[in-house]
Amino acid sequence: MSANIRNIAIIAHVDHGKTTLVDAMLRQSGVFRDNQAITERVMDSNDLEKERGITILSKNLSIHHGGLKINIVDTPGHADFGGEVERVLKMVDSVLLLVDAFDGPMPQTRFVLKKSLDLGIKPIVVINKIDRPGARAEEVVNMVFDLFCELTTDEGQLDFPIVYASAKSGYAKRHLADESNDLEPLFEMIAERVAPPVANPDAPFQMLVSSIAYNDYLGRIATGRIANGRVKAGETIAHIDKDGKITRGRISKLLGYEGLAQIEIPDSVAGDIVSIAGFETVSIGETLASATEPVALPYLAIDQPTLSMNFMVSDSPFAGKEGKYVTSRNIRDRLTKELRTNVSLRVEDTDNTDTFKVSGRGELHLSILIENMRREGFELSVSKPEVIFQEIDGVRCEPMEYLVIDVPEEYQGTVIEKLGTRKAEMVSMQPMNGVNRLEFVIPARGLIGFRTEFLTDTRGTGVMNHTFHEYSPYKGPIAGRKNGVLISVDSGETVGYSLFNLQDRGILFLSAGTPVYEGMIVGQHAKDNDLVVNACRGKKLTNVRSSGTDDSTKCSPPTILSLEQALEYIADDELVEVTPKSIRLRKRYLDANERKKHEKKSK
Repeated sequence: MSANIRNIAIIAHVDHGKTTLVDAMLRQSGVFRDNQAITERVMDSNDLEKERGITILSKNLSIHHGGLKINIVDTPGHADFGGEVERVLKMVDSVLLLVDAFDGPMPQTRFVLKKSLDLGIKPIVVINKIDRPGARAEEVVNMVFDLFCELTTDEGQLDFPIVYASAKSGYAKRHLADESNDLEPLFEMIAERVAPPVANPDAPFQMLVSSIAYNDYLGRIATGRIANGRVKAGETIAHIDKDGKITRGRISKLLGYEGLAQIEIPDSVAGDIVSIAGFETVSIGETLASATEPVALPYLAIDQPTLSMNFMVSDSPFAGKEGKYVTSRNIRDRLTKELRTNVSLRVEDTDNTDTFKVSGRGELHLSILIENMRREGFELSVSKPEVIFQEIDGVRCEPMEYLVIDVPEEYQGTVIEKLGTRKAEMVSMQPMNGVNRLEFVIPARGLIGFRTEFLTDTRGTGVMNHTFHEYSPYKGPIAGRKNGVLISVDSGETVGYSLFNLQDRGILFLSAGTPVYEGMIVGQHAKDNDLVVNACRGKKLTNVRSSGTDDSTKCSPPTILSLEQALEYIADDELVEVTPKSIRLRKRYLDANERKKHEKKSK
């Protein structure tokens, strides 16, 4: 049976077409009925995934084609969700490495390719979007080959097969000059070049847990590939944790994949990807094994987080008005629940019982968690992201990022200058279809707050991508935000008259009629110091009024910050207050006298 199984993952940089290719493969394998309504990016099931057009969680499916059962894992493209990619690579025998025919290899392409090559996997390279204007497929193949030469230590991995495809149009071909109107050449390549799983169905049962899901009815559900042996529903098996402790339990449900659906199956054999329910303490990287001969597989280690921030109970005057879950117990329970499935996350208690230190792989990784929490009804405050330093051979080291920027030539001088002040070192510069590609190695803390500044400097035309590079010695202090903020001195609702008079002092973050409280940030000051202002003062009226004077007080539209922009923007003494309805910026200490007292202490 395992000879007819092929296990593959689809890996690529964000937006190179992984989920779209899965859509096309599902359509052409007969998973859907002819009259069935199909949504775009069917694998992006999460609301946030659909809204943002990105994959956040890796997902499994299986299709039958030409007598083969092909298990496919769709993985995220953002570096912040690299933990999702690392663990699923243990389940597969090959990967489809998608590369955009215009963009070429990008930072995350390098990251996911290195992980797969280190595991000894031989990829199939898919040059996607060959019908895109400006596509340069042959040049991109050479760039991919250079990347393989740089990353691999095994010459056998340099002989990689290439397929050219347009996932959106649903066709693939082995050579650019070929004619094709379907994905058959890709399916043929998978059948030829992906080996069946190496496993012994007659050996004692072993399975490495590669992902965890949670179901209110079934509890924890462990997913992984059966390394050896067979397993049956209702069977008693052993759970071996990372410390080697063995506990035995009964399988309450054995689940397999049929198309997109997870179905109950009576049994399964080595090489297949299955999900097992019935073990409440099982975690990613641990082993499920035969009850009579329990032998652990090598523990799966995940790269450590590089960024942390404090999640705390909101103590603002508006606390509890918009959220349903506001206490430290609510926040603790939610973070504990997240740890069950979010393998790259770390949560630690602090000296303050109302504050939790949460560490992740990047700003996006943590902001997705915060966004999910606010949608579920949570209300909390979060601090500025901080990088996690490590002591290596007695030297204080910090995380470095590999940054790739595509920018029109007229803006590149400004970008290089700004990055220079953030301790970035240029690695290469190359012209590319009207824009220049600049590559840097930069401290992770140098990127905090840079994206918004970068988009402003390039008038929205620049594109930046980055991924973790390495830990290296501390590069020295980096200047923070240059501008101060406008802080409300009073509580109430903002008034158009006051905002009209304040807009000359800087950039406003609020419109008229917005509730504010003392210590809340209402805008950015034009100068480098903080300024206390009254945004709630109305116009003093007299009984002599000239016609039309009130109509002339027209305010400029406010700058509304998204959650990611707010997290990047705040300084060390500021917080972002997150509720289901609002995102507010505030000072850590709301009272002006309290702020002065703490400023003196810090000096």
